[in-house]
Amino acid sequence: MSLRRFVLGIAVGVLGTYVVQKIAPSPSISSEHALKIVKQELKKHGPIDGSWIHMEPESFVRNNITYKVYRGGISRTKHEQPEQMEFLVDAQNGTILDVQKVEM
Repeated sequence: MSLRRFVLGIAVGVLGTYVVQKIAPSPSISSEHALKIVKQELKKHGPIDGSWIHMEPESFVRNNITYKVYRGGISRTKHEQPEQMEFLVDAQNGTILDVQKVEM
């Protein structure tokens, strides 16, 4: 094998890797895993009666930073009163970005 073919092979490999990384979607967690993370955290503050989550991530902007997030909610009974909460979870790493109580 000549040196020229060897260098050409390395160049093609590096270029191919670069293109695949740019084209391939960034890794993200599943919506089910995101819901599990939120439920584990919120269960520390009382039992959960029900939950839901959008299956497709959406764009969310906070402080001029755009995130891909899953939007969802939980319901629970607190002091014999129904309580609804909505949340946003970062779709790439599962960080809970926001939890808000929904006034009924």
